[in-house]
Amino acid sequence: MKMEDLCQIGIVVRDIERTAANYARLLGLPVPEIVLTDPEEKAHTRYRGRPTKARAKLAFFQVGGMAVELIEPDDAPSTWREFLKTHGEGLHHLGFKVQGMDGIIAGLAQEGIELVQRGDYEGGRYAYLDAVARLGFILELLEDR
Repeated sequence: MKMEDLCQIGIVVRDIERTAANYARLLGLPVPEIVLTDPEEKAHTRYRGRPTKARAKLAFFQVGGMAVELIEPDDAPSTWREFLKTHGEGLHHLGFKVQGMDGIIAGLAQEGIELVQRGDYEGGRYAYLDAVARLGFILELLEDR
């Protein structure tokens, strides 16, 4: 099991427009484009093993070699909505680029780190795993195609 590159910090927010403007001022960067994740039919989003219509608004800031991802979830069941409801706004995940995602998911399951949500995006796929008890955060795997 090899996680090649810590590449992303994901932060769940209630109001992405306001938060993105605040980050832009703080970082001295332009406000990034805010995009909407694909619908379930295209993204094949599964949350806790079941299809979900969950979508989110996303904004990405490049800070050095790291992407800071702001995530505003809709009301459908998702790891983002669950986090916002349980913890409020804040650090949701650390994201790692990987190769061989399915094998890594299987290996992490043997360590008690379970898959929570997965889906596709243009050019790749993602998976969120609940590593809170073991590592203190949700782990995101990102695999380019």
